[in-house]
Amino acid sequence: MDKLSIYIPKDKQAQKPLERLKKIAKKRDRSINYLVIEAIRQYLDREEKKEGTR
Repeated sequence: MDKLSIYIPKDKQAQKPLERLKKIAKKRDRSINYLVIEAIRQYLDREEKKEGTR
């Protein structure tokens, strides 16, 4: 299994990304990992689509 670790810069910590992810994960009955991977997948799809239109 591949692993990915992230570092949350101090200037972004005030936005409480981890706490917000935990809240959404609980509400949707999903893991934080699921949400993060889904967000990355959507970002990649969007960016790759942009590249295809150039």
